[in-house]
Amino acid sequence: MSKQLKPIPKFANDAEERAFWEKHDSTDYLDWTKAQRVVLPNLKPTTKTISLRLPQHLLDSIKAAANSRDVPYQSLIKVWLQEKLHSH
Repeated sequence: MSKQLKPIPKFANDAEERAFWEKHDSTDYLDWTKAQRVVLPNLKPTTKTISLRLPQHLLDSIKAAANSRDVPYQSLIKVWLQEKLHSH
């Protein structure tokens, strides 16, 4: 027998809704077994600026490789890091 779900109240604003969900269990209001994964293709991942010290010769080599591929060197570094992460 499935649990009787409570109706989700109407909220005047985001702050009111946030306060409500901080104090209430969503499983009293939603049947999470029927949830579906959502894909949001237009969202861009958040980026964080870092400082990375490289030997000059290494940076020069990376820039040359990026130039030969006609891409910015920072983008090439990101691609290489991503590829390395997925290869392990």
